Amino acid sequence: MERLWMNARRDSTDGPENVDELFAEIVAGLERDGVGKDWLDLDEASPEDLNPRDDATDDFASEPADEPERRDRDDEDHYVPPEPPPFPVLRASTIAALGLFVLGIVLLVAPGIFGLQPRIGTPLSLVALCAGVGWLILRMRNTPPPDSGWDDGAQV
Repeated sequence: MERLWMNARRDSTDGPENVDELFAEIVAGLERDGVGKDWLDLDEASPEDLNPRDDATDDFASEPADEPERRDRDDEDHYVPPEPPPFPVLRASTIAALGLFVLGIVLLVAPGIFGLQPRIGTPLSLVALCAGVGWLILRMRNTPPPDSGWDDGAQV
């Protein structure tokens, strides 16, 4: 039974070997329908064909265009956004995590400030950076804020 399926697939005419013939049939059908007869052939076109000049457009361009009336900006209503809420007060653990992060950057850039050699300061800086970032990530909230109300939006 499997051999019959393999033969049917092999004898199929919709494979990649028929793509050129199929494309030629499509193009011939479009040419028969008259598609593309009025298109400009860029190989045979002269510079005058590419930039046609019309006398009507020259007459129109010589007359000054009517300018629209200018309106005062004071007359229009503008949206004035509300003041943004203040930044929340940072907790002690957040300040400690940010301190570890800054300590890691300082140890990475200039370990000599603390009297350390770069071969000792670099691993310590990477540990401090990872600890600070990890602490911040672990402190992220997964719940909505307590003042969000009954509508939680589109939480999944």
